[in-house]
Amino acid sequence: MKQLRIAVPTNNPGGLNAERSDHFGQCDLFTIIEIANGEIINSDILENITHSAGGCMVPVHLLQDQKIDAIVVGGMGKRPLLGFQSVGIQVYAAPRGKYQNVQAVIDGVVAKEFHLMDPQQACQGGDNCHH
Repeated sequence: MKQLRIAVPTNNPGGLNAERSDHFGQCDLFTIIEIANGEIINSDILENITHSAGGCMVPVHLLQDQKIDAIVVGGMGKRPLLGFQSVGIQVYAAPRGKYQNVQAVIDGVVAKEFHLMDPQQACQGGDNCHH
């Protein structure tokens, strides 16, 4: 496995033991994990930028500026999914039930347990979406 910079939408205070956020665009922050050869070599915390409804491209550009390779989410709308794809950031889907904190997500990444999201899996809006 090559070196990867992975963003996980996270609730405060962030870090490996932090709980994942259900809404990537309005999460408190992103825990950024660097992995090389299946091992964590660095972790950092990146504050999210507040955005209004419809501003889901804000986190796309924030993470692009941080040279993120991938983001792991429970769900995501079609517009930001296509935005991440257009800037070369891979979007992986990880069910919340099994992967509740950042460490569990990273363990899943290393074990290659997640699949890339495609537009048909994107949230179409409404109350049942958690992204």
